[in-house]
This record gives sequence, structure tokens and C-alpha cells, in this order.
Amino acid sequence: MWAYTVGFTVLPHVGGFLGWFLNRKEIPAWYEKLKKPSWCPSRRMFPVAWTMLYTGMGYASYLVWNDLGGCSSKAIVPLGLYGAQLLLNWAWPPLFFGARNLNMALVDILCLDGLAVGTLCSWYRINRVAALLLLPYLGWLAMATCLTIRIWRDNPEHKPGKSD
Repeated sequence: MWAYTVGFTVLPHVGGFLGWFLNRKEIPAWYEKLKKPSWCPSRRMFPVAWTMLYTGMGYASYLVWNDLGGCSSKAIVPLGLYGAQLLLNWAWPPLFFGARNLNMALVDILCLDGLAVGTLCSWYRINRVAALLLLPYLGWLAMATCLTIRIWRDNPEHKPGKSD
């Protein structure tokens, strides 16, 4: 069973790492020039936070999967919500950093928020520890959403259709 535990725990890191790897050159070249609020976390904080958050959510997904007996019909909705929110989570960096599309990044993170809350609600009935493991993720996601909104609002020249 340890292989399943490790696999589920590592899975979120795969997309997170790919997103960072593909967009790492855009961070100093573009992100640093954007207007950001004073409460914006340091750039060094993001990899530390995401490592902890991905580990927690990955392990939580294992707990839910295990409690539901694997890939059973009961797992479709709770793990489907998790998978959908994870895909939107992985899509945000390419939209924001890669495409520099603040509009789509904002739409993505707002949809992600809804799916993450839905995931937590569906998991709460299955495994409360798994649901509680998502709380730090939802807290960070709330901050990231507010940050995305502020960057979107305060940098109109970086929205598609505007001159760069």
C-alpha cells in the first residue's frame, strides 16, 4: 500500500514542477515588473508553500481513495472534483506566466476556487482528516486569488488587447 500512498502524494507535485520549469524564466523577466500589493509574499515563499500544500492535498487524496475502496463508483465525484481542481491548479502558471494572460488566469483561479471548495465538501463526508488537510490549501488559494485579482486590476497594460 505504501506505493499508492507515495504515488498519490507525489502526483500534485508533477504538474506543479512542470508549471514552474516551463515558466521559470518568465518570473524575473515579467512578473517582477508587475505592480503587486505590499502584502504579496516573497518569491522565495512560493516553492516552499506549494511543496507543503501539494504534499498535504496529495496525501489527502490517497486517504479518500483508500476509504472509498480505490477507483469505485463512489469515488467518481470526490476524486473527479479533486482531479478537475488539480488540472486548473496546474493550468494557472502557464496562463499567468507563460501566456501572460491575466484575464484567463483570473477566470482559471476563480473556477479553481469553486472546485477546491467542492472537493473539500465532498471529502468531509468521507474522511474528515483529508478535508482538514485541504484547509491550508484553501487558505493559500484565497490569498492567491486576491493577489491575482489585484495584479489583474493594477496592471491593465498587461491584459490581452492592450499594448505592452
